Amino acid sequence: MRDFASCFSEYAVQVSDTSCSSYSSNSCLSPSLIPSIQNAITCLYRTILTSGKQILITFTWCKNNLSQGLNISFGEDQSNGPAFKINTNSRLFKKLKGSKLIHFQNHTIEVLWDLSAARYETGPEPVDGYYVFVTVDSELGPILGDLVRDYSMKKLKPGTRTAKFWLISRQEHFSGNTLYSTKAQFCDTGIVHEIVIRCGGENEGLKYPVLSVCIDKKTVIRVKRLQWNFRGNQTIFLDGLLIDLMWDVHDWFYNPGPTGYAVFMFRTRSGMDSRLWLEEKQRDQDKVEFSLMICACKNL
Repeated sequence: MRDFASCFSEYAVQVSDTSCSSYSSNSCLSPSLIPSIQNAITCLYRTILTSGKQILITFTWCKNNLSQGLNISFGEDQSNGPAFKINTNSRLFKKLKGSKLIHFQNHTIEVLWDLSAARYETGPEPVDGYYVFVTVDSELGPILGDLVRDYSMKKLKPGTRTAKFWLISRQEHFSGNTLYSTKAQFCDTGIVHEIVIRCGGENEGLKYPVLSVCIDKKTVIRVKRLQWNFRGNQTIFLDGLLIDLMWDVHDWFYNPGPTGYAVFMFRTRSGMDSRLWLEEKQRDQDKVEFSLMICACKNL
């Protein structure tokens, strides 16, 4: 008997090559198209100490016309938990290198960072030249940046233990038109994939809007007559994983404006689990899963 993963893969879209599909030339990113602006990225990590205690740590990179920086918060309720902010472009308040001690629910937390040589592209998150890492009760937790391996040995005490931690979710906010470009790695053993989401059609001779999602230049979904099919889901098979792809663009058509935005969700699930993630009420917290959410505001 075949396993569930192989059965599901028959009905899921396979992403196994880098060639575009027959209609991907209308959906994949081209040099003449300018993607929307990425203005915020939120990464949620679960950290499990050797004592068995767990703590959630959230990193939010943000950028607007006035400021740019990193916010770090702790616990499930970010509004009540302590937050630490690093401004990277404020003349008065920026501190691009340093460390900070924080006390949260009987935990002693230390944040160490160096953003003085960080290099940015168009988004709020640096692409290289930086490090940010967190210790919880003297155990190394989430680490960010390409320089962390070079500097962690110098900053940490000898014999520092490493806690178990993993990225639970990544949320990206965009504003502008209806073209979105990003990258994601869905598992530790997988590669980094290029994701392009585009809504078009009216300017291409079609009478109705069309939603296209491309991964590594291959179209995985193409939704026609989007004003009627504004919500839906599709299963794709990538890196040996089943990934549920969900879209909700209702507000683009029926609640336009700054408060109306579309949501695109990619979420991994176990090959032995036949249920969509939308149908699940309870999940094993120790289960290593990942979700990517794209919140897209159309203001052009």
